[in-house]
Amino acid sequence: MIKSLRIQNLATIEDIELNFKTGFSILTGETGVGKSIIIDGIKLLLGEKGSADLIRTGKNEASVEAIFHLPRTEIEEKNLFPEKEIFIQRKIPKQGTGKGYLNGILVPIKKLKQLSPYLVDIYGQNDHDFLLHVENHLNYLDSYAQALAIRKKVTQVAHELKKLFKVKQELEEKERDREQRLDFLDFQIKEIEKAELKSGEEEDLHYERNILKNAEKISTLVEKALALSYAEETSVSSQLSQLQNVVSELSDYDKTFKETTEAINQFSIVFEEFSDFLIKFKEKQIISPEKLESIEERLSQVEKLKRKYGTNIPEILSYLQKAKKEYQELSSSQEKLEDLAVQTEAVFKEYKKQAEKLARLRKQRARDLEKNILEEIALLGMKKAKFKIKFDTIPLKSDEKEKVNEKGTEEVEFLISPNPGEELRPLRKIASGGELSRIMLALRSIGKEGDQLKTLIFDEIDAGIGGKTAEFVAKKLRHLSRQHQVICITHLPQIASFPPHHFKIDKQVSQERTFTTVKILGFEDRVTEIARLISGIHITETSLKNAREMLTHNLRD
Repeated sequence: MIKSLRIQNLATIEDIELNFKTGFSILTGETGVGKSIIIDGIKLLLGEKGSADLIRTGKNEASVEAIFHLPRTEIEEKNLFPEKEIFIQRKIPKQGTGKGYLNGILVPIKKLKQLSPYLVDIYGQNDHDFLLHVENHLNYLDSYAQALAIRKKVTQVAHELKKLFKVKQELEEKERDREQRLDFLDFQIKEIEKAELKSGEEEDLHYERNILKNAEKISTLVEKALALSYAEETSVSSQLSQLQNVVSELSDYDKTFKETTEAINQFSIVFEEFSDFLIKFKEKQIISPEKLESIEERLSQVEKLKRKYGTNIPEILSYLQKAKKEYQELSSSQEKLEDLAVQTEAVFKEYKKQAEKLARLRKQRARDLEKNILEEIALLGMKKAKFKIKFDTIPLKSDEKEKVNEKGTEEVEFLISPNPGEELRPLRKIASGGELSRIMLALRSIGKEGDQLKTLIFDEIDAGIGGKTAEFVAKKLRHLSRQHQVICITHLPQIASFPPHHFKIDKQVSQERTFTTVKILGFEDRVTEIARLISGIHITETSLKNAREMLTHNLRD
């Protein structure tokens, strides 16, 4: 519900603020004073397009802001907004694009539009989106029939069926190229397996190739190392042997040299082992062009596989595992398709069962709804009207299971004949604005919607009615206000005398500028305003008396 509304620099409005209460409120005023501008301001808050033409002359920006109390509905279930109250602001500049704010934070205008269905419904001469969009007719019927739980089940099964068809489609697409793909995978698997690659092999090959390519230089260096360590008379081994003899003789004179002798002996052993290593290394390093050629061929084979399957051997081996897995899946795809067909048939049967159950409930409750609507609109001045709910059944074809409708097997549209002798036609095509408002009021009155504290705005719902019909309309609006916040713009005294809250919209001219003003009326001011609605600008004692009696009576009821 709207708790407060402030409009600045919008058309003839410079700065007004309305603080709304729960329940039923009325807005009255002479034609052209700016009542529709207030509705336009609310529409801007709900995400409708704004034009710079709306900005008050001489101002650079129009602004509309409101505090809304959120209803406990889908708005919580869908986590659209976590707070209980929100502050919405819309600004329309002369240049550039308009801006929307939620609690002071800039948001896309589509965010405001996303919230609007949970906050306000506007019904006026040109504001009947609910009735003019056929999909809403089915939603209303399901709500009235208390069929939403069954419909949710139908939707869930339809989603499951569509998922199965998506898997089936993917398998069938693969199946069409199955043999070709299997041959290709078989070639890749055999090519990689034939290579018998091993992790770390490439590094070993590069190491070995490096040694073979530098074999002559390595051989020269090994010969030099052997000469220095072992072969020559002045080699380290020869010098070390002489050192051992000298130290041994010294140890005969001084026992401390014995420890040094042991250290030299250990070093001598290590050096002998190093010399043996050089000799064996020399024996192994036989220059072999054939071996180098073999290594080059192996590296070339690895490079070829890397260009196809990965940047290194581990990646190639990983690709091999994936190829084997895909080969296995394709080999068994026919079996999977057969299993999928069985699953699909079972889910289709469940969809059919739930959809038929939903269809029976819809058609059963549709007759009750038709009767109730006819009773309601008769009280609202459409006594000769006819109303019918048209059903178009969507055929369930076993060979088109993927086309199942998430809302069931029916399409629904409301038909009406407003006047005797006219055939039933789509309500969206032939009903007038006033008739649409009254039909919407009837639907709201008998509906079973559970949303609380939603704001319903009826803009001149009284078009073309009067007398007892107007009184019935007022009573319906008051009844609605027990569940919703109802705001009504009217020119009829019968309706204006029912709500507890009355705002008067007026227009004043000051310093050659027009200003729209708003005032909350007390009892005596309401008597005067209702008397004006009765008799026009020439208010008489009789009209004042009638207004007082009407107001006293209707507020007491």
